[in-house]
Amino acid sequence: MELRQLRYFVVLAEELHFRRAAERLFISTPTLSQQIKVLERELGGPLLVREPRVELTAAGAVLLRSGRNVLRAMDEAMRETRRAAAAGAPVLRLGLLNGVPPWLPAHIGGLLTAVLPDARMVLTGGTTADQVRFLDDDEVDLALVRAPVELPERFAQRPVAREELGVVMSERHPLAGAAAPLDPAELDGHELILFSRESAAGLHDSLLRTLADHGAAVRLSDSAMGHAQMLAVLPSRPDAIGLSSSRVNGLSGLVWRPLRGAPLRVTYAIAWRAAVRDPAVAALLAALASELSPE
Repeated sequence: MELRQLRYFVVLAEELHFRRAAERLFISTPTLSQQIKVLERELGGPLLVREPRVELTAAGAVLLRSGRNVLRAMDEAMRETRRAAAAGAPVLRLGLLNGVPPWLPAHIGGLLTAVLPDARMVLTGGTTADQVRFLDDDEVDLALVRAPVELPERFAQRPVAREELGVVMSERHPLAGAAAPLDPAELDGHELILFSRESAAGLHDSLLRTLADHGAAVRLSDSAMGHAQMLAVLPSRPDAIGLSSSRVNGLSGLVWRPLRGAPLRVTYAIAWRAAVRDPAVAALLAALASELSPE
């Protein structure tokens, strides 16, 4: 058994859905399925019931419990080794949100260097849901998340950036030639490809509610995917639309249009455990409070 295969199984056991697990792992669904079968042959029996829905067998439940402990111990060993290798230099572990504006982590890194010149930043990527879990498991010190997001009382959060959203579509979409901006009513009946609700439930609900409140009766697609995957799919889907910031302007095969009168936006927040003990975390939070604006 390889640690990679064990990690694949644990994610699948948490999601109980091959596609969602594959997206979290950034691998294809067939690759995930093949690796789970290899693991089952190695262990001598089925770990999952695949039909009519994915469920753990008794053996799978045992491996999930043990596998989480193994991965947690391995991650802790790696963190401790990195800290020792840094010869005492401060290390700040930042949860890097998928699709975050490129300037934001660069600015956070610059602030960290300004307040602690010898500090080193270690990044861990993932969705909002992943980042909350990383924070809870003490895998990161600070995490970038998409708001609105409900966090347990043991966490604190602060908005640090905001982006206005518009509509992105194939250059062959019927609305692609329309004069900007689009009226929300023009989106009636169009299929909207959005990220999975599980990855950022608060933002997912907020976007759909704002569209509905402003007269955009979109049809939520059965296909849920991350931002990068959505941008890759839309050029070949002239019947569908997505939501994105103007950062996608100029991408081949795509057209972006702002939306008139509908305040669609995504707010990025920094989240942390409220009981701050690490001086590096405290110093960076103080710098963020004074220098970063949510505008």
